[in-house]
Amino acid sequence: MEPPNPCGAIYTRHYGPYDYRTQRDKLRIVEDFHFTPEMEAGIRGVNSTVAGEVNYTLKASPNHHRALVTMMKVVERARQDSLPGMEWPLECYFDRAIRFAHDDPVVRMLYARFLNQRNRKPEAEKQLMLASQFAPDNAITQYNVGLVALEIGNHSLALKQAHMARAMGFTRMELENALRAANRWRDPSAEAHGVAASAAGPVDPDARYTETEPPPPAQR
Repeated sequence: MEPPNPCGAIYTRHYGPYDYRTQRDKLRIVEDFHFTPEMEAGIRGVNSTVAGEVNYTLKASPNHHRALVTMMKVVERARQDSLPGMEWPLECYFDRAIRFAHDDPVVRMLYARFLNQRNRKPEAEKQLMLASQFAPDNAITQYNVGLVALEIGNHSLALKQAHMARAMGFTRMELENALRAANRWRDPSAEAHGVAASAAGPVDPDARYTETEPPPPAQR
């Protein structure tokens, strides 16, 4: 039995819950009827409001990355933390995602964005640290943590993540270029770079963002 929580129980008689990272085959029926492209774009719901459809999707898969992004967008557009069709305020959906999949780095990065938007930067930074810890060997995730760190104004963390991703063989330049433009770029020491790179092994330098990673931050 789950202890009582104001954001609701995760395990109920509702369909699921299923992990968005590993059980997407179980989510096809949910996405076909409740998370269509129009709904994901925030245009309209199928059977109820957009927020109601996303609510259903996030009950079936609390860590559904794309559904969390959509919920953030519709709430931001309405400038309200709770909309018709939502069973809880927006932050509860992050609480539920973390309770269900505490080691999902994408959830942590999305939550960091939410927290930063509400002027809770120290909490946002903590979520980014956890995202990095939960994917120590994933260069793309480490790089994306750096992008979100840059977005929230933590240049030192962004620099650290850029160095880490480079040491793992990831050579995309957006993060470095942004730090250079802000006069915050510093080259890693040759010694530190060599040790980390030899331990990490190669990755595809042309790897692109996938739907399991949050999109790059908007240009300001």
